[in-house]
Amino acid sequence: MDIKRIGLITSGGDCGGLNGVVKGAAQMAMRKGVQTFVLPNGYAGLYNLIDMNSLVELTPSRVDTFSIGLAGSEAGHSRVKISKIKDEHKYERIKAGLNKFDIGGLVISGGDDTGSVIIDLAANGIKCVHAPKTMDLDLMPYSVGGDSTINRIAEILRDLKTTGRTHNRVMVIEVFGRYAGHTAFRGGVAGEADAILIPEIPVDFEELYRHMKKVYTKRIIESDINAGTYTIVVAEGLKNASGEEMYDDSAGVDTFGHKKLAGAGKYVAQELKKMLKTDDEIKTFMKEQGMFVQDLYELPEVRVITPSHLVRSGFTSAYDANFGMEAGASAVLCLLSGITGVTVTGFFKDRVHYMDIKEAIKQREVDPDQVILYEQLGFCFGRIRQELHVEFEEVTGFIERIY
Repeated sequence: MDIKRIGLITSGGDCGGLNGVVKGAAQMAMRKGVQTFVLPNGYAGLYNLIDMNSLVELTPSRVDTFSIGLAGSEAGHSRVKISKIKDEHKYERIKAGLNKFDIGGLVISGGDDTGSVIIDLAANGIKCVHAPKTMDLDLMPYSVGGDSTINRIAEILRDLKTTGRTHNRVMVIEVFGRYAGHTAFRGGVAGEADAILIPEIPVDFEELYRHMKKVYTKRIIESDINAGTYTIVVAEGLKNASGEEMYDDSAGVDTFGHKKLAGAGKYVAQELKKMLKTDDEIKTFMKEQGMFVQDLYELPEVRVITPSHLVRSGFTSAYDANFGMEAGASAVLCLLSGITGVTVTGFFKDRVHYMDIKEAIKQREVDPDQVILYEQLGFCFGRIRQELHVEFEEVTGFIERIY
């Protein structure tokens, strides 16, 4: 395919690894004698390209100014769904903008919403390749951002244990993930949370409370200074045993029409506070440990912490820096080879791997068999511990997906 100029877009939520995609794409394009230009502000920038006077070219000097070790994106973002733009000539407008700058194809990095727009663009004759990105880890292939987010969650958990133990508090940490609990699960394990609540497993609050009470009281009783904490990671999109979603209705919806899931942590904390208040054994425990003060300190404190965008900001993990570079470079190679309208899944040995976008953006949930393994190791998932039935299988070759 005779492409001399490539446009680069990052879209949706930001996360670690995106600068790796940008840099990998730009450097591979340079190697192939192709110019790369940033289309700023995600799909909003693509739609408004026709009105722009100039674009930033990712020259060697410009690429050298940013680091793949930092999260965020040098290309900028927006949450805009092209098909929802009330302009019947929107695709002609986009094509006119691309023609104006002689851009022959697009490398676009984003998640399921971004991927759905790429399908739409491809159907309207716009050449583009998808570099998968989502901190939620819910796409079929591994996607940029997941490992960085997991590391951030684990780090936040470890840090919060110091304040939790100092005040003998129960700490509830709510993290992103929408309807898949991958980052809460893996980040919770890495940060050694006591309980991990994910959308795939409806919460049995009686079982959660039983585990919390047992672990929390044991730690304080066994401590020479009567100090202990209990940490719970809660994924947004959580459901209770009745199948009801736990979120704040007032949060509204985003530009893609998705409910903004927030409030699951607060819901969990409120339920635990109710159960603590009606448990006479807890008041007895507080008195025996020298913690009880009438009207002032009768029950353990339950605190809710919402790290929010901190889990997608700051730094990029080494794995995401590597994968981002490979995904960006591989997307350019696909584009220049005439392979478009696909999702890049990685580069292994001497081959670029890719798959159909419609398959790539299907939601992938947490594997319950993995959860059962960690239940045997002492983690609580808000349900009665399941029995583990193990089978053994010898495998050979390279495993493509680490999560």
